[in-house]
Order: sequence, then C-alpha cells, then structure tokens
Amino acid sequence: MDFLGISKEVNPSAMNTLRWLIPFLAITLFINAPNCAAQTARAKPAPDTARVDREYALESTMLGYFAPNGARNPTLKANKGDRVRITVTNGETMTHDIVLEKLGIKSKTLQEKGSKTSITFKADKNDTYFCSVPGHRAAGMVGNVEIVEGVISNETIAGQLPMKNGQPVNLGFETGSLTDWTATGDAFTSPLVSQDPSPVHEKDMIIGFEGKHFLSSGGTANYKLTGTLTSVPFTVTQPFAAFKVSGGALQDTRVELVQVGTNKVIYTVTGQGRATLQPVVVDLQPYQRQEIFIRIIDNETGISQIPYIPNDKWAHINFDDFRFYPTRPNFPNELKREDIIILPPLDPVLNAGLSGVEAAKAMTLPKGFTITLAAAEPDVVRPICFTTDARGRLWVVEGHTYPVPAPEGQGRDRILIFEDTNGDGTLDKRKVFMEGLNLVSGMEVGMGGVWLGAAPYLLFIPADFRNDKPLGPPQKLLDGWGTDDTHETLNSLRWGPDGWLYGTHGVFTHSNVGKPGVPASERTKLNAGVWRYHPSTKQFELFAEGTSNPWGLDFNDYGHAFITACVIPHMYHMIQGGRYQRQAGNHFNPYTYDDIKTHADHRHWVGERGPHAGNFRSALAGGGHAHAGAMIYLGNSWPQEYRNDIFMNNINGAKLNQDHPVREGSGYTVTHKPDFLAMNDSWSQWLNMKYDASGSVWAIDWYDKNQCHSSNPDVHNKTMGRIFKITHENDKWVQVDLTKASDKELVNYQLHPNEWYVRQARTILQERGPNKKVHKALKEMLAKNPDATRKLRALWALHVTQGLTEKELTALLSDESEYVRSWAIQLLAEDKTVSPETLKRLVELAQNDRSALVRLYLTSAMQRIDPAQRWDVLDALVQKVENKDDHNLPLMLWYAAEPLAAIDMKRALALAQKSKMPKHLPYTIQRVAAIGTDEAKKLLRELNERVGKLEHSHQNHEIQMVLAKALNE
Repeated sequence: MDFLGISKEVNPSAMNTLRWLIPFLAITLFINAPNCAAQTARAKPAPDTARVDREYALESTMLGYFAPNGARNPTLKANKGDRVRITVTNGETMTHDIVLEKLGIKSKTLQEKGSKTSITFKADKNDTYFCSVPGHRAAGMVGNVEIVEGVISNETIAGQLPMKNGQPVNLGFETGSLTDWTATGDAFTSPLVSQDPSPVHEKDMIIGFEGKHFLSSGGTANYKLTGTLTSVPFTVTQPFAAFKVSGGALQDTRVELVQVGTNKVIYTVTGQGRATLQPVVVDLQPYQRQEIFIRIIDNETGISQIPYIPNDKWAHINFDDFRFYPTRPNFPNELKREDIIILPPLDPVLNAGLSGVEAAKAMTLPKGFTITLAAAEPDVVRPICFTTDARGRLWVVEGHTYPVPAPEGQGRDRILIFEDTNGDGTLDKRKVFMEGLNLVSGMEVGMGGVWLGAAPYLLFIPADFRNDKPLGPPQKLLDGWGTDDTHETLNSLRWGPDGWLYGTHGVFTHSNVGKPGVPASERTKLNAGVWRYHPSTKQFELFAEGTSNPWGLDFNDYGHAFITACVIPHMYHMIQGGRYQRQAGNHFNPYTYDDIKTHADHRHWVGERGPHAGNFRSALAGGGHAHAGAMIYLGNSWPQEYRNDIFMNNINGAKLNQDHPVREGSGYTVTHKPDFLAMNDSWSQWLNMKYDASGSVWAIDWYDKNQCHSSNPDVHNKTMGRIFKITHENDKWVQVDLTKASDKELVNYQLHPNEWYVRQARTILQERGPNKKVHKALKEMLAKNPDATRKLRALWALHVTQGLTEKELTALLSDESEYVRSWAIQLLAEDKTVSPETLKRLVELAQNDRSALVRLYLTSAMQRIDPAQRWDVLDALVQKVENKDDHNLPLMLWYAAEPLAAIDMKRALALAQKSKMPKHLPYTIQRVAAIGTDEAKKLLRELNERVGKLEHSHQNHEIQMVLAKALNE
C-alpha cells in the first residue's frame, strides 16, 4: 500500500486497513440542514463487491477530497483496463458525493460525518471526479483520474541534510533535542513528539512522520501557546529543498526561509488545516552558495473572543525533515501553496462590554458626522425591531421572549414609544404601548394600527394614535408562520411603495401561511424570501423567494427592493417573481433548475473556506458574513454621495457597511464603499437603522456578548440594549406631525427631498382613501413633473388611493421614463389578470421597448397572469439577443415560460428553439421529459432526430446530451 492508498488486487483483509478518517479542520459552521438534495444519478455504479485492481480512499470536505497522506484532490492513477474503486468518507456533517464526469457514474449522497460511499469502474480513459452538489465543484471539490502505462510508482530521490562545520544541521530533530535552534515564547518549550497518534493532537489525527521525532508548536492540545523557533544559518548547496509541514492554514502559523544578511523571506508556507505532514518543494537555485535560515512562527493563539465559537485548535504548526535535493523531487502528496486557503490574523477587538455612553464615544464615523446615545438600559432592553411614526417618534419592540416562544398568552415582549422632545438627540419621553406579546420579530405602524410579525401570527393592533392606546386586543390576520428557527421568523416589516406591507423570512423556518382556519389548499408555503400583505384587501403572497436569513429590506428612489442576507453572498435586488440563490433546501417549484445569484460584486468576508471561516478575520473586507438591517438612505441632509446607498450592520465585524448600487442591464451591480462606521465594540449588534424627518438616522442595538442565534435563552444577555442617533452637521432637527396635514399638504409632500415625508404622507393618504381632489393633483404631478422619481411618487400615491383606471395605466406604457413604464406594467398585473387590450400593448412593448428594465417587469407580469396569455409576450422577449447575458432576464424568462410546457409541449419546444436565452431549450427539454407521457417522449425523439441532422456545433452537442439523458430516463 503506498501513500495514496493504492494497492494491486486488494483482498478483504487489506481493505480493512483502508478504514481511516483524517479529521477535517473544524471551522465553526452553523448549518442546520443539508445544502442540496442529491441529484439524479446518470448511471448506476458497478457493485462494490466486484474484484478491483486498484483501491483509492478519499475524505470529502468543502476544501476538497483528501487522500490518507494529506494530498488534496490527488490525481488517481491506473493502468488501462484496471478495475478501480474509490471509497469516500464524509469528513464533515455536510452533503457530498463523488461523480465521474465522462463515465457518468455517481455515488450515493453522504450527509453525516463518517458516512461512506464508493464507486467502481473500469479504467478506460482519463476522467474527472467531482462533487455534484451545486457550488461544491466550483469551491474546489474536483480532481483527475489518469490512465498511465507501466508500473505506477511513487518513489522519490533521496535528499541530504544541510551541513555546517562538517556536521549535519539538526533539521530532522533525530537528535531528540533543539540543537541548532533558538526558541522564543512558549510554543516551542517542549516541541518534539515521537508518537503517532501524537499526544498533543487528537487521537484520530495521523501525522505520518518519518524517523523518531517531528516538531509541533503545540498541536491541538496546546494551541494557545505562541512563539518562534529559529535555526542556525546554513549554506544552500543544492538547487532544491523540501521539508514537511502541517497544521493551521493561518497567516500566523507558518514556516519561513530567510536570507541571511538581508533578512529577506524567500519562501513561506502554512499548513492546510490538517494534521498529516506533507512535503513542500522550494526552488533555491537563485540562492545557491548563500546562507539561509529557517524560522518557524506561531503567533496565533486560536482563542475565540466570541462565546458561541469554539477556540481554533489548528492554531499551531508542525514541521519535520528539511533536506536538499540535486533535482526537483516529486512527491505524490506534495503540498502546493496554491492549494492552501490561508486566513489572516484575528481582527483586533478594541472594546467589549461598554456602557452606552462609552460605546458611543468609541465609535468612529466619517468627517462631519456625530453619534449620540439616545437611550440605553434600563429604559430599553433587547430592542429587536423598530419603526417611526408620522410624528417622528420611535416605536420599539423589546424582545424579552426570544429565543424560545412562550405558551399562548404568556409572552413577555412589549412595545415602547420614544420621543426626542427638544432635539438634543436623547429620547427623553418614553411610554409603554402594549405588553404581553410573544416572539415579536417585526413591526410597522400605520393604516389604523400596529402591525406585528410574531410567529406563528401576523398580528394587527388597532390603535388610537392620539392617545397611544390600543383599541382592542391583537387581531390574528394570518397564522402558520413557523418557529423552527426563531431568528429566521418573519421580520423587517416595511410599507412598500405600492401600499402593501412587505417583510422577509429565513430559510430554516418553514411556514405555511394563511388566514386562521383555512385549509392547506388556501395557504402559501414559504421559507427564505420576501412576502407581502395588503392591509385593505387582506391578500397575502410571496413576492420573491430564496436567499438565506434576510434581516433587512428597503426600497430605493425607484421603488426597487433590496435585501441583506447572511452566510451566502449578502446583497440582492429582489424582483417580483424572482427565485434567488438559497443557503439550503430546494425551491418549491421543482422545475426552477437554476436561480439568480447575488447582485454584489464583492463579499464582506475573506478566504475561500466558507463564510464562517472568515469570522473575526475579515475587517478589511467589511467584517464578516452576518448582516442585520437595511437602510437605503433617502434623507435630504447628508451629502449626495450617500443617497440611494445601502447601509447594513455587519454583526461579526461591528461595522456599518455601505454598498453602492449601480444600474446595469435590467437591474443593478452593487459595489462596496468604505465602511461608514466602526463600532469598535465586539458586543455591538445593531439590528436596524432608519432615517427621520431631519435626515438623521436612528439605530437599535441589541448589545449582547453572544453574536449569533442560540436556542438556549441563557446564552443571550437579558438586561442590555441601546438606541443611537447619527447626525450630519447639515441635519436640522424638526418637530412634525403629518397626521394633522391636509390632503393637499400630503400630496405636496410627495415632492419633498426627504423620502421620510413621502412615505409617511403616502400611507396617510392610503388610509384616508380615494379623494378626487387628491387624484387630480397627483395626476398633474405625474403628467408634468420632469423627474422620474417624482412621477413615480405620484403614480404610487394614485395607486394606493385607487385613483388610476386601467386605461390611464395603459397610457403610461408610452411614458418616456423606463421607470414609469415598468411600474405601469407591475400595477396593471397587480390583480393577476389583464384585459385583451392591455395584453396587446404588453406584446408591443416586448417587441419594441429598448429598456432591459421594462423587459424585466414584463417577465414579472407574465408570471402573474394565466399561462395561456403569455405566449406572444414571451415569444418576443426570448428572441431578444440583448437579453441573453443579462444578470436577471434569462432565468426570469424561464420562470415565466416553464408552465407553458404543461399547456402545449410542442409549442413550448418550438418557443425554446427560437429562444436566444442560453438555457431555455435544455430546460424546456427537461421540463417536457418530466411530464413523462408517451406524447412527451415522442416529441423529444423527433427533436433529437432534427438536431442530429444539423451541422455539428457545441450548442447542438449540448442539446443532444440533454436529450439523450432525458430519453434514457
């Protein structure tokens, strides 16, 4: 058996020796469910009971497939005709499998750590093995199978120890001492180990050292120690060198080769987060006859500063056996630096556990801005959500029940109303609106009362806002909201420009929402996504689905929704009917096939080892993967550079990130600007931010040592909370009460440069209902104002006050602004039906409109109307070649076209053959195949014959492969 786990004619007894498990680097991953379901096998693997000529054992992790000798994604060699078996052991609690690309052989799917699977095949040609779970191959789970001639051997040339004063330098530690080395710090006081498994590592970690000893700076037992070990200088006498290394893939656990005299580091390498020693090869040709020395550094304590994250036991480095070589040696398990994903040092934590006053003083902001403590414990504790009312006051929910729902009627949450009466930034007036609420996670006010997300309910509390009293008990508007994961319940309630109440929902909580008492057939299933509820019609629907655990939602000047998410990339422009990348689970529609990815061109964590690996090491990138809150600043007093930018709190980084959306194609690309604010306090946990009538920004801070959700209530602090106010030197405090404004004044507020006035006034107009004078003034604004954003404000206010006819909306399809045309489309399809006359105009737009944004809104509208009415619009849109590379349109068009196959398979296939969208035809073939009738198979066979007669091209070859698979299944 050689290092890669290969043998000839393996018998059962030899097979027993392959039962190994090398531990995977334990990055803390909060994965509550497997990322994806297993994909359908393309071919059945040969039985594992068959006699095999070569046996390979691999361990699967998101970092790659690892051989017992530590090699990542090793090339698996075989002679032609060999029967080969690859056995895979899952190295983590995550979904993995192994697939051979050319042979089409797929193993069963592994989910639990330690579970095993295998594939057996006849070696015929070179192939690629990989994990078929979406995203895993791209993350690096891919390697090669290579067919070779002759004897497969892994022998390498012998190396020589460096010499000094006629004696070999002690670089293999076979003296059992640190002769020729000088140590500083604690990590190398007793570094030599002579056992395998090692007493300073966990028992299942195989080091694989040669000789009598190897060196470790502490192993997983003493990882908190730090120090440096430096060798004596010695002369480079051969062109190449190699040594063995393992341990942490951390910037501060490394081996350096240093040039004497200049102190220049000529080579550096870390471990790759595994225990097994692997050789690295160094080209020393430029340094022959010069002196160098070795420096082994461990400056990483691994000590976690966050209660829910364990210490990093890989904060150490292992080293052994430095030798010179006359030619470049080849090792089957050579560790290559490009295979190592290195994490930077921990971010410094400047403060923790500060008082509210000290916390405000510790924060750093851009020039011209100040932050003040507006309220703190005991006046506010555990603020979980908040909003502002038309009088500029803050309504804040204290989440005392979280994280465990109380029995019905025993909730402890309460709603507080705060007010700054003199403009000094302090919330000096406070009253309790209601107590005894249960697991509240979102709130909005307006339209006659207070709206609460309190799983399992969406509640409405009718209110007397003049006296700040409830007019009755909470009304249960909807039930069926899940509590599987109580930090992923319905949240971020906000009035949309169209008069609906919008909110978000997390991926690991599964809801089946409907009016109390209605059957399952009248309910809506949802987990991750954006939902909306109409306060007057009582309609509920899923606006867009996907992402992870969004805890922030806002609309820009054009009424476009954006959310912030966690774990997966963080930023999404949410399009009505869109289906977005998911952290876990499957889309409800099984024919989705692919989803829309992030609109950000960046991320806020570092490294390729997954988002959690970058926790507390990502300060320069923005702070980390977890975000809360979303505010698109549309106040009027901050400098123009901040308008329409998105602000979100980076929980792990204790920073207010600032992202900048830029129009591109049908939507946006979102870029990263320098972080707006640093809290400089690891306990800081802002959950949301909102601007007010003066243009200043309020923020609620949960303030808790524990930065992540835990179902254990004792993990979370129960006594702390803060509210802060950010002001710019241009801000001028105002006292307002828009509830006293006349209808005319409310209409005029639609032109105000501060969006706070616009939204509050629109909601009041919506509550007051239709008014002919209001409609007349708004229609004049819509017709005459040259600014598209002001036209939109008039349009939205007309819509929420029922002031537009279908004829008037249809006329707006000719407006010069793409934004107005787009919104006219959405409002025409609001009731999920359009007249024949309107449909004709939509077809004309699909054929002739040059705006990608308009075409995007058309695809959303098509998803809302009966599939039988979609044909002509989609026929025009799918043939627009300019749509094919758009970020959103190809998939949005597929979501609209997918149901057509169930109506008319032949016509759907004809539409797909005309389509210029890159995946339209393959997806349609899959969709028709899923219907599975004799007619479906007949149509696919006929298509296969036609494609076979066409000239050879990559595209036609791809279609033939899809057809072959569909017909075989």
